[in-house]
Amino acid sequence: MSRIRADKFVNNAANGAPQLTFGAEVVAGVGLTGAGGINITGIATAASFVGNLTGNASGTAGGLTGTPNLVVGVITATSFSGDGGNLTNVGAAQSTRTLQVWLFGGG
Repeated sequence: MSRIRADKFVNNAANGAPQLTFGAEVVAGVGLTGAGGINITGIATAASFVGNLTGNASGTAGGLTGTPNLVVGVITATSFSGDGGNLTNVGAAQSTRTLQVWLFGGG
């Protein structure tokens, strides 16, 4: 196995970053450090994440802690827990009233 020791790696013109044609592998127990950021185009996979997430995230949101505020379009449930006393705009009140009138008469 060969070893290269250098203070800096630059591209051939010495005016930018080198291209890693086949990627780069960081062995276990070692990390990337520095004052700059990491810009990724494509998919980044991580076993864990720490920090603020900005932009559009997709996938399954599991293990959320703290006070996450989620905005969703449609929620579909296979079961429900609780009395539903604080639900609004679900259209059940009119249906319940119609059923009561049908069962017990009156209005």
